[in-house]
Amino acid sequence: MSRLAWVLWVLAVALAISGGVLVTLNGHPIVGNVTVATIYVSMGFAGALIASRQAENPIGWVLIGSTVVIGLAFATNEYSVYATEDPASPLPGSIWAAWVGTWAWVVGLGPILTLLFLLFPDGRPPSPRWRPVAQASVAAIGLTALFGAVDPEADLGIPGTNPLGIVALGSSAEGIAGFGFMLLVVLGVLSVASLFIRFRHARGEERQQIKWLALSATLVTTWIALSALGEAFGIEFLRDSTFIEVFGAVAILSIPVAVGIAMLRYRLYEIDVVIRKTVVVAVVVAFITIVYVGIVVGIGALVAGTATEGPLPIIAAVVIAVAFQPVRARANRIANRLVLGERATPYQVLSAFSERLVGAYANDDLLTQMATLIGEGTGVRRAVVWLKIDDDIRPAASWPPEAPDGSRASMEQPRRLLEGGLPELDGSRALEVRHEGELLGAISVDEHTGEPLSHEADQLLQHLASQAGLVLRNARLTEELRARLVELQASRQRIVAAQDERAKQLERNIHDGAQQQLVALAVKLRVVEGLAEREPARTKAMLAELRAEATSALENLRDLARGIYPPLLADKGLPTALEAQARKAPLQVSVAPDGVGRYPQEVEAAVYFCCLEALQNVAKYARASHAEIRLSTSGGEVAFVVADDGEGFDPNAVPHGSGLQGMADRLEAVGGTLEIRSRPGSGTTVTGRVPAGTAE
Repeated sequence: MSRLAWVLWVLAVALAISGGVLVTLNGHPIVGNVTVATIYVSMGFAGALIASRQAENPIGWVLIGSTVVIGLAFATNEYSVYATEDPASPLPGSIWAAWVGTWAWVVGLGPILTLLFLLFPDGRPPSPRWRPVAQASVAAIGLTALFGAVDPEADLGIPGTNPLGIVALGSSAEGIAGFGFMLLVVLGVLSVASLFIRFRHARGEERQQIKWLALSATLVTTWIALSALGEAFGIEFLRDSTFIEVFGAVAILSIPVAVGIAMLRYRLYEIDVVIRKTVVVAVVVAFITIVYVGIVVGIGALVAGTATEGPLPIIAAVVIAVAFQPVRARANRIANRLVLGERATPYQVLSAFSERLVGAYANDDLLTQMATLIGEGTGVRRAVVWLKIDDDIRPAASWPPEAPDGSRASMEQPRRLLEGGLPELDGSRALEVRHEGELLGAISVDEHTGEPLSHEADQLLQHLASQAGLVLRNARLTEELRARLVELQASRQRIVAAQDERAKQLERNIHDGAQQQLVALAVKLRVVEGLAEREPARTKAMLAELRAEATSALENLRDLARGIYPPLLADKGLPTALEAQARKAPLQVSVAPDGVGRYPQEVEAAVYFCCLEALQNVAKYARASHAEIRLSTSGGEVAFVVADDGEGFDPNAVPHGSGLQGMADRLEAVGGTLEIRSRPGSGTTVTGRVPAGTAE
């Protein structure tokens, strides 16, 4: 089928070239005829291209078939004129060539005026109810061509009569052919109406395809209207001028171009740009026409009965020149409103965004304004600005603020970044936002159902994404600062709560331990005082008990004191205090001090209690046989490592308990950091670093 389509196109080209050569030999106007031939050859090319790629779609075959028939009519008509240049000795076949010209034009143009609009773009009528229109169109074309072919009074354009004319029909053949032609015009109007009805129900690409053909139909209609206006009022500018000829050629040529672009989907979504520019041109041309007709024809006819003489054309030209710029500006606004609706133009969006960039540091709501500009400028259903925080990308602002049901629109959840870039975001289009090569966030939009994002809107998104890097960098710094402030406040609350809990525990330990022992000592001392003179032996035994209990109470108090701040840590430093605790541990613990000296009290306390907490976790959960504490100092930091040979765990699957969280809070309070590395079966390593401060 592809080969057949291109063979037919080559045939159409051959017919057009033959007709062009005969036009030259006949002395007919070359430019007009060659222009028409070029238009229809282009139409055939579009048809062959479509038929070769979409053989099942009749649109391509309608175009290529019409082109061949029109080329045949063109070539035979010119041949009949050339063949009868010498009426005394006409060339063979001249009558038959002229006869082909009487009906072939209808067969060639009829499908373009009816079936092309009725079947566009999928090759089927909009609904089964439109099938009778397609059938009637074929019947009207056949009726007009048939009775034109057998009309005995048909004008062949050369000397002679119709070789197939049926004399019995007389003038009725012309009447029936005329009726068929009028029916064809009515069906053509219905076919165009079907295109608008299809557009109302179309979605997505089909809607954009119809826009292309509708634009072409508008151009052709405008050309016909201007030509009719020129003929009616005798306006040379609209009747026989170069402008109207060029405009007509462009209008007709736009049909195959529009069909080809729409069917092959080449840069399909730039139609909105073309429509806007076309609307501007149409409004300006309409203004010029109205002014010229109103002043030159209207006033001229009233004043002097002459439409084209005197100063009136000059006055019309002056009025047009003065009002041209305001009219063009108004035409731009009309075109923008027609195509964009309530949306701003891309230039306005970029201009507004640039103005807001000036106040980016003073405006905390810039991301919200950015999302609003994107949503209103592109006409999408939803727009979201995402911000990269650590290894996540989080929604920072969205538009619209309310969901379709009137409730507040729910923000999307944070997503984990992928190694290759962005994860899958909500919405049909997402663009990275980078600054100096660093990924800072993203812009995502969600299109309306059935309304794809236009090429112009996509370009606008890319421009906004390229300009938003600095904004998102500042916003991310602000968000990170806020997150750190929130975490700092939470850690302070945890520290205060931990201190309160420790104070309560200390109070309970004193109350239940040393305090009870001291109370018992006081009671026994009163008993001993009463027995001192009466029972010396018993008094002596009780004094021994009191001595032992006093020693026990002293040990309890010392243990409590060590829990608050170990005296050994204050006197001897980290290595000695940790070695003392290692000897008391329920498993084998080694300490490697690596030359660590003395540091400020808060630094030593943070490292000491974190190491003790880590050892306590090893004893409780690790099921380890050995643990090691390594101390080191470098780069102005004191570092500790507590490693064990236990079972290990998955840090991503097991949440940090109060012990690990307390260690992190304690280190963060003095500017330090905590890191947990572990995996099942490989033990656990707890690493902490603290700024060393000024050595003592």
